[in-house]
Amino acid sequence: MKYDYPTIAHSVIDALSVGQGPAIDEAVALITPRLRRGGVLHVFGTGHARIPMHEMAGRAGGLAPVNLVRLSDLVFRGGHEPAKLANPLIERDPEWAAPLLELVAPEADDVFLIASNSGINGVVVEFARLVRKAGFPTVALTSVAHSTSVPSRHPSGLRLRDLADVVIDNGAPAGDAALELCDGTAVGAVSNLAGVIVVQMLTEGIVRALLAVGEPPLVFRSMNLPDGDARNADPLAAFAGRVHPIEP
Repeated sequence: MKYDYPTIAHSVIDALSVGQGPAIDEAVALITPRLRRGGVLHVFGTGHARIPMHEMAGRAGGLAPVNLVRLSDLVFRGGHEPAKLANPLIERDPEWAAPLLELVAPEADDVFLIASNSGINGVVVEFARLVRKAGFPTVALTSVAHSTSVPSRHPSGLRLRDLADVVIDNGAPAGDAALELCDGTAVGAVSNLAGVIVVQMLTEGIVRALLAVGEPPLVFRSMNLPDGDARNADPLAAFAGRVHPIEP
């Protein structure tokens, strides 16, 4: 059988590396000075957009001052009843954004990366709106094609891209599935593939920027290498209480 998805994947990666290079550079320039001053990069997404955010946090080769923010934090750290968050459409409800941001408790030099392929759902838009209102800079990872082709689900009519200082376009088509088969069925989602590439480029860019000014970056070593736990002890201690474990 001949598979077409690898060809699509290569085209997505090539388009990102060329077309989104300036936006990624801009995001690196926005984030790096805040990390140098002791800030934390908070990364948030709902639904499948959680996957690239998870990729950036708490992993081997990743930056230590990256805090993964999830709606489930409201249960595990916020004391909310699990049943209230069990609704699969919860990402459409803007009312959960305020308690989530309160739980994050960002400090003065913190910065946010928010991912949503559609960029229209209530909780993501409201979270971005509150972050902006509080004065924190924000990078958005979204599909411009999808976001501009459908109405917002937020009462304001705004989309995530309207509330960000920097917008990185993941290049995904409306609906995300990029491979149309002969009967009209569409498969082959690309937003998370693109998202993983973007966050790894951001990580590389930030680390290079830190090294360029002679500042050793705090990067995690794999905990499955013999020296991993010892090497990670200092980065973990440096951001204890501000960067939370990626599990559960």
